[in-house]
Amino acid sequence: MNFEDYHILVVDDDQRLRDLLARYLSENGYLVTAVASAEEADEHLSMVSFDLMILDVMMPGESGLEYAKRLIQSGSTLPILFLTAMSDTEDRIRGLEIGVDEYLPKPFEPKELLLRMRAILRRQKTIPVDKKNQNFYIGKWLFNIQKNTLKDNEKTVSLTSSEAEILKFLLGRTGDVVSRDQVLKHVGGASSTRAIDIQITRLRQKLEDDARQPKHIQTIRNQGYILWV
Repeated sequence: MNFEDYHILVVDDDQRLRDLLARYLSENGYLVTAVASAEEADEHLSMVSFDLMILDVMMPGESGLEYAKRLIQSGSTLPILFLTAMSDTEDRIRGLEIGVDEYLPKPFEPKELLLRMRAILRRQKTIPVDKKNQNFYIGKWLFNIQKNTLKDNEKTVSLTSSEAEILKFLLGRTGDVVSRDQVLKHVGGASSTRAIDIQITRLRQKLEDDARQPKHIQTIRNQGYILWV
């Protein structure tokens, strides 16, 4: 996979860090656009297609958390990597709950940033085993694996890249119990089984009639998850 073909949007109000990120990523072959606010990011997103957003949590005006939530609720499937202070555990959990793909605590090693970016981008470009079949039925829902959407007779629901990748992984093992560690290893960018649990919860909220009593993605105690279609 040629990662150098990707266009990255960096959103951070810290000019020094923003410039350092832009230079480092450019030196590693990425096309980079760096902006200081959510408002500037919106302007670029309206004109240009990006492959990944690197977003600072703490920004004046609309915070990174608020901005990510707004993007995801609008149906955006652009992968988001959060930059957050080491102590902001609550921010990291909130980010994962709203659908952010990954986070990286500050200060961070540049090489780790590259590895996490590549894991996210690799997930985005995963090719299904059956290339001809882009749609799968899960109960009343039609899952489009190219568009990362769930559709029934009334509405279309967008999935984040992490949610879609987890669902694809479970689909390939329908009726089999899959451990959290297996899902974590497959998703790649997720940092813990807790992050996987959060993504599963979000998937259930979108997929199930009653997320508290799931019919499709069920938990098998002390073992993991199983998907029924």
